[in-house]
Order: sequence, then C-alpha cells, then structure tokens
Amino acid sequence: MTKWQDRFEALGVNVVAMTYDDIDVLAEFSAAEDISYPLLSDKGARHVNALGIRNEEYEEGHFAYGVPHPGILFIDAGGVIRLKRAVPGYRDRPSLEELHEALMSELMHGGAEEEMLEEMEMMEEMEMMEEMEMMEEMEDM
Repeated sequence: MTKWQDRFEALGVNVVAMTYDDIDVLAEFSAAEDISYPLLSDKGARHVNALGIRNEEYEEGHFAYGVPHPGILFIDAGGVIRLKRAVPGYRDRPSLEELHEALMSELMHGGAEEEMLEEMEMMEEMEMMEEMEMMEEMEDM
C-alpha cells in the first residue's frame, strides 16, 4: 500500500489502515515496515462492526474476534461511505489497481451526481418562485 499511497493521495484521499491490534503492535509494525500512513487500532471491533465488515467466523472472546474481511472503504469528508470493497478471504483481496480505478470512477461520477442534484434543486426552487410570482400577479388582477 505504501507504493500506492501517492496515487491515492493525488485523488485527494488520505490513506489509513485499521486493525484490531494494540497501538504498541501497530507502532512497532509501522516502524519495521517503514509505513508512512496512520495505522489505527480498533481493539473492541467497534468500527469494524459499525461498518459491517467483521468476519463473523470468530465469536466475541475468540482471539481473532474483530478481524475484518479484507478490503477498503472510502469515506468522504461528510462521513458517507462512497466505496466499499470487503471480501471473505484474505487471499482474494481486490488489487490496488482495481481499487484505484473504482475510486476514480466514484469520485468522477459521484461528484457529478451531486452537482446534478444541486442543479435540480435550484431549478425546482426557481420554478416554485415563478409559480409564486404568477399567483401574486393573479391575485393583483
């Protein structure tokens, strides 16, 4: 992922990884692997459960409880999940190339959809204002 970090950041995306490991383990791993993006600890699986990506094979109390399905999430600045790829097994992960392309597509099309919605809302407001003006003119007659 470190090799791809610049490509994702060029899209305006901050790269972050999250696991169920303790903060000390993550710090040691980050230093050993020279990882420059943040590693977050989700020890109680709170976020993994909220995002619906926890591997259900492991019950609470099992040492692997909280292990998520391997994947990636793109959460926008408003907290909306815009892209979610979680797969059952760690051997079948989506490639970083596939994720980068999917994210580019989401950013291009998702942003376009938002702009279209804003335009539609503005048009509806303008139509309502025109109708109100027409009603006022009719009342004045």
